[in-house]
Amino acid sequence: MDIEAFTRREKMLKLREELLAVEEDRLAECAGTTLDELNKYMDGIIDEVEMGKESLG
Repeated sequence: MDIEAFTRREKMLKLREELLAVEEDRLAECAGTTLDELNKYMDGIIDEVEMGKESLG
């Protein structure tokens, strides 16, 4: 696995962990991230992953 693939994998794992934490908070009815904040964050992660795919050619 090259460094770019590893970096993309790590970003996706981090996103998964954060999404799980948000869902756990939501289920526990705790105040947390708004839907708009989450959408912006996810869009940023998706853009980073897509840019990584482009650089791999």
